[in-house]
Order: sequence, then structure tokens, then C-alpha cells
Amino acid sequence: MSTATAPRSTVPASAPKRPAKPPRKKKRKEGIESEGVFAPTMMTRIGLIGVAILSVFPLYWMFVIATRSTSDAAGFPPALLPGGNLGEHVRTVFSHPEADLLLGLRNSFIVTGTVTLSVVLISTLGGFAFAKLKFRGSKILMGTVLFSMMVPLQQLGMVPLFMIMVELEWLDTLQAVILPFLVNGFGMFLMRQYCEQAVPDEIIEAARIDGATTFGIWWRIVLPALRPAMVVLGLLTFMLNWNEFIWPFMVLSDENPTVQLAIRQASTAMFAADMSLVFTCTLISIIPVAILFVVFGRQIVHGIMEGSGK
Repeated sequence: MSTATAPRSTVPASAPKRPAKPPRKKKRKEGIESEGVFAPTMMTRIGLIGVAILSVFPLYWMFVIATRSTSDAAGFPPALLPGGNLGEHVRTVFSHPEADLLLGLRNSFIVTGTVTLSVVLISTLGGFAFAKLKFRGSKILMGTVLFSMMVPLQQLGMVPLFMIMVELEWLDTLQAVILPFLVNGFGMFLMRQYCEQAVPDEIIEAARIDGATTFGIWWRIVLPALRPAMVVLGLLTFMLNWNEFIWPFMVLSDENPTVQLAIRQASTAMFAADMSLVFTCTLISIIPVAILFVVFGRQIVHGIMEGSGK
């Protein structure tokens, strides 16, 4: 007795497969772009504009008072538009015999330029050595550099450093202001971190195969790659030393001042009752820093963004 079975439905092997469904696109949240970067909203723009105004307004008001009289600074409501007394105030500041602002500017340029050049060069050398050269004790030395960043050595070492300057008979000389700041732990750490990312090991190995020396690698390969970070470090060092007041006040006299000491002398001795002249001195002192920001501003932003991207 035979039983009939239903025929099995067979699918040929060559039958085409169903096309896969395309992945669903995730809905973008408002204010977020596809790359994961927050797009600025209206409130963000308003907040940034408000912060910019609050940051720039003190500088603008300083310029306004420098062009007006002290009575305008003390009046209510305060003056918000520039006057026409800036030229007269500048002539008064530079011609006064008791505070040599021109000598202070010259000394500050000498001190700040020397310190900035030294910090940038030594930091690039040290950063390259810590990042790409293998030698015994490198980790201990790098730990020492990091420790120097954590401890306020300038404040803690001010008294013994002053005693050293007395023994060297360097008081009231520019080398007393230059020597303690020729090396910077932060600059060395910054260059080490940037060099590790900006200079591949393969390029250094290829240069060694071609017969390049260590100094030649640093000069021809490392320095061009570190140029953005060098600009950032140079500007930060220039600003820090240009505005330095405590240490020059301890080791320099009124006859050989930096620009900050000249402003202090002008504000206490000559123009104590005339704030417009004090603001004029301050306005003159920030011009070099403002020029550096205008000239190197794009390179500074490029260096910061490139370092964050790497």
C-alpha cells in the first residue's frame, strides 16, 4: 500500500537573494551635525558675543580714558567715546624726567626677546630628545620636568634666588631678570607631546639611514614640523615675561626698570592723581603684545587646532 507524499518545493540555488534593506538614517538632533560637532545655536552665538564684549570692553575703556581727562573717568555716567587728548598724554608720559618709560620699553624688549628665544630653542631640543631619543634615565628626567610644573618654583625659590644674585653681584642688571627664566618646564612638556604626534618615527629612521646626524634631524625635520607649536609657546612666553612684575621689582631699581616697573613708578610718583596718564602708560605697554596677536594670530589658532586634531 503506497502513500502519496506532497512534492517538496525546492528553490534553485541560482535564485537571486532579496536585496538588503538600507540602514536607517539616524535622525539628527537639533544643534548636532553629522560629524558629532555641536552646531552653534542662536543662544550660543548670543553668549559668545556677550563674552567677547565683556572681554574687550576693559581694553576699550582704557583707550577711552587715555584719550580723555581724569574727570571723565570719575564722572557718571562714564565716558564711552574717545576724546582728543591722546597725543598730549603720550608726549607728557615720554618727556617726564622721573619715569623713563622709553628705557623700560627697551629693557623689556631685551629681556623678553632673549628669554623667549631661549625657551623656544631649549624646549624644542628637550622635547625632541624626550619624545624620539632613547636614553637611560629619560623617564626620571621627564618626571622632574613635570614636578617642576606642579611646584611654584618662582615663589618658593625667590629668596634663595635673590641671595644668589647678591653673591654674583647681579643686582640692578638685566641678566638677573633673564637668567632664571631661560628654561621652562611647560615648554619642554608641550614640545614633547607635540613632537610625539607631529614627527613619525619612520621619518627619523629614514633620515638616519641616509646618514643624517641627530642635530641634522632636529634642524631639518623636527623644527619645521614643530613650527605651529613654537609660535604658540613663543607668544605665551613673551606675554608671561613682558607682564612680569614681582621678580624685576626685587632685583632692579627705578634707574634701570622694565616697562611694568616704569608704569608702577609713573602711577605712584608722578601721575597718582591723573588716571588718564596712567592709562596712557598702560595702553603703550600692551601695544607690542597686541601687534604679536595681530601678526601671528592665524598661526596661533592653526597650531592649537592642529595639535588638538592630532
